[in-house]
Amino acid sequence: MNRHDALAERVDAVVIGASAGGIEALSVLLPALPAKTTAAVFVVLHIPRDRPSVLPEIFARKCTLPVQEAEDKEAVIGGRVYFCPSNYHLLLDQGPQMALSVDDPVHHSRPSIDVLFESAADVYGSRLMGIILSGANEDGAAGLAAIHRGGGLTVVQEPQTARSPQMALSALKLCPEGTVLPLAEIAALLRTLECSR
Repeated sequence: MNRHDALAERVDAVVIGASAGGIEALSVLLPALPAKTTAAVFVVLHIPRDRPSVLPEIFARKCTLPVQEAEDKEAVIGGRVYFCPSNYHLLLDQGPQMALSVDDPVHHSRPSIDVLFESAADVYGSRLMGIILSGANEDGAAGLAAIHRGGGLTVVQEPQTARSPQMALSALKLCPEGTVLPLAEIAALLRTLECSR
């Protein structure tokens, strides 16, 4: 991937997956999203299933884009950050619109990064960017590979910079074509999502 290409011309959606160490990584990346981007951003972070997520409140104060929790059957609005609620899988359907599911956990996780990434690859194809961050299991690896097969852009946090490198290493094992970058360079990449259309 040429890092100097204007991503705004080819990316309609960004999906981000993280687990252990993810809040710190997201605190670097999400504030980098430019206010004028038209891409929709979807985030799955492994969180405890037994209590509501406070991630939208935490990140609303840090981001220039509107931040909210994903809701079932809600239409996707570009230029917005959507967090998956606790104890649900987040899927994307044609429309595009969001769907929440209580299907069985994947890799012991609900929400599952794979579920989001694979459904997003079906909807957005080559106009999707997937990012795998710090985490301690292999959730997201199959999903990132699905994004690559669909022609989308795949980015993985440099494992040695992740608090928990297992997720990044697993993603690169299944999707060796992923672009490996430290957080600061992923943030710089996201800044090129400025609307140019």
